[in-house]
Amino acid sequence: MIGVLTHHWAEQDQVQNARHILDGNGEAQSKALGFINRTTLLSKTDPTQISSLVLWESDQIYDQWKESPARAKAMKDANSVWSRPPESERFDIP
Repeated sequence: MIGVLTHHWAEQDQVQNARHILDGNGEAQSKALGFINRTTLLSKTDPTQISSLVLWESDQIYDQWKESPARAKAMKDANSVWSRPPESERFDIP
């Protein structure tokens, strides 16, 4: 099992739109094979930062999700809301 921690930073006036896009992505993820759980994290110090921790069965399953049409559709308009590129890291879960 792996965890993927991703940090997103929305433009000041796009936080609600960013939340909507990420929530839609989470809904799509929840239907993907190998998805386990997703938690949204809102920064206490930066109101534009929205992070997510998503658990997947394996790296291969996550890679398949990243290349899937469902993900592309869910994240279609995402680039217009970010103030900087998202940062993501994978973790092994023993």
